[in-house]
Amino acid sequence: MTQELEQATINLLLRDTIAAVYAASREVEKIYNSSDFGVNMKSDSTPLTKADKVSDREIRERLMHTYIPLLSEEGRFVPYEERANWSLFWLVDPIDGTKEFIKKNGEFTVNVALIQNRTPIIGVISLPAHHKLYFAASGVGSYRIENMDFNAYSDPESITLEELVAQGQKLPIKRQPGHKFTVVNSRSHLAPEMASYLEKIRSEHPDMDGHHPYGSSLKFCMVAEGSADLYPRITDTYEWDTAAGQAICLFASAEVVTMGEKKNQTPLIYNTETMKNPSFVARQRQEDRNA
Repeated sequence: MTQELEQATINLLLRDTIAAVYAASREVEKIYNSSDFGVNMKSDSTPLTKADKVSDREIRERLMHTYIPLLSEEGRFVPYEERANWSLFWLVDPIDGTKEFIKKNGEFTVNVALIQNRTPIIGVISLPAHHKLYFAASGVGSYRIENMDFNAYSDPESITLEELVAQGQKLPIKRQPGHKFTVVNSRSHLAPEMASYLEKIRSEHPDMDGHHPYGSSLKFCMVAEGSADLYPRITDTYEWDTAAGQAICLFASAEVVTMGEKKNQTPLIYNTETMKNPSFVARQRQEDRNA
């Protein structure tokens, strides 16, 4: 276990994270608006684009000065023996939703989280195509900024946390009257077992308005802001897919827990040997749904 970070340090690291995601998002947006994505296939038959590589590079360069270990989906996979004692590290998914990026439907994200003692304490997610930024940290809360111009700052290091908090909307956002129970699920990874699971949820929530497919970690953000009540995931995910989203949820009074009987559900943890997540649900807490 490492000593808990002081709030002032968390605030500085959150600002550094936002600057890194901002810089990456600016470069990703340029590629997204170009005619050359540079698509290749990885060994696991998933696509890789120029945007994945550029985003990874920008984030690494912007966080290098923190001297905190960094683990990225697009970097070297660090063996468990090497990282077993990491009590503090960056966890990065340079582009979550690469398939959505290639389809040009806008549902892809840039994701960075800071993990301390197996729990995310900072999370930043951007949607470059939709000009949105979500950020969250322990002691700060969770925020959303719409109409974020990723070209507004020539130097991302000049961004201050205070102006971003002032510009952002604190999550969750108060719902409009008549909100129906809303479920979001994966656009590209829908398990056969999901149909029976959704029927069970419908029996518990007769006002459920169906289920809506979305790509990437956007689904965590929708739960955190309150536009969705539930995001269930049965098919495989890795820790970099969920860490930033879990932080956005956690500090917006939502939760990301293992699927199963409620008495046995526990929050997702990080830096496991395989780095594979169990099936999970992200959800608004009951008291917040009723608020």
